[in-house]
Amino acid sequence: MPERFNQIAFAFEILKHLAERPHKREQLSSHLSEYLAAQGHTVEDISQKLSRMISKLRDCGFEIRSAPNRPYELIHSNFPVILSSEQREALAMAAYFLSDMGFSQQASSVLQIANLDKPLRPNTVRVNFSPPADYSEERLNAIVTTLQDRFRQRRRYTIRYRSSQGNENNWDLDRSELRLHNGVLYLFAHAPDFFVRHHPVEKNQIFRVDRILSIGAASEIPWGILEFPRISICYRMSGPLATYQPRRNHERVVDRAEDNSWVRIEAQEDYLFWFRQRILQYGASVKLLSPSWLVEQIAQELSRASDCYK
Repeated sequence: MPERFNQIAFAFEILKHLAERPHKREQLSSHLSEYLAAQGHTVEDISQKLSRMISKLRDCGFEIRSAPNRPYELIHSNFPVILSSEQREALAMAAYFLSDMGFSQQASSVLQIANLDKPLRPNTVRVNFSPPADYSEERLNAIVTTLQDRFRQRRRYTIRYRSSQGNENNWDLDRSELRLHNGVLYLFAHAPDFFVRHHPVEKNQIFRVDRILSIGAASEIPWGILEFPRISICYRMSGPLATYQPRRNHERVVDRAEDNSWVRIEAQEDYLFWFRQRILQYGASVKLLSPSWLVEQIAQELSRASDCYK
């Protein structure tokens, strides 16, 4: 005997698929037909069942967008989430972090999940990223959405970018991703035609998302690399950093003194500017060992810094 048709289970099945991604009517009908068949139900009127249930879900507060020749898309879920006080606190802290980093729209979404009116300012944590922009602003949101589309296509594309000096240039880009660094959102991308003197890692470039003016269409050329180029860098830490333990997955301890007076670290880095920022802040507690051309660059930079105090 087939099981009695369960409308609640049928509604959950629709929401489960729409929560994953937008679905065309034919795709969703096919998934639901398989589901009903597995339950021993008839699938002859699946289209009518789907239309009626979508209407009921909308009446319950679920915002589901659809149009002729467009997929069903879940825009807003009104499903009640039952959370413990600890979970609500965790989501409130996450919203506070997102809001302070310039992601106000995403922070609002987290608050809706936790059924909170505004981010709670934790007593034990303070955040001060001071981002240059609100990344939920309509133009920036469109830029991020377009970039994510290019990432999915995995094909070369171009951007129009304005530098901090106000200069505008076109960049041809290959493999790309978004990275959040010190509260600022960057497009991290491999620029295959960028001239470098020492190592392919220098072709990896960063572009502040709020300075991207436009994004070109995806080309017919697929990404030429599977992974960003990396360079092996070795450095020795001593003094207050002699007991340093690697915190990043691309670092490893090569050697350590028996008396814990120093430790030698090898790191696989894919962006040298951020590495320079980090290594220079350690001052005399770190000595770069290799590669030699990078050692020379850091030594010259430290020398120029020292000259400022003479």
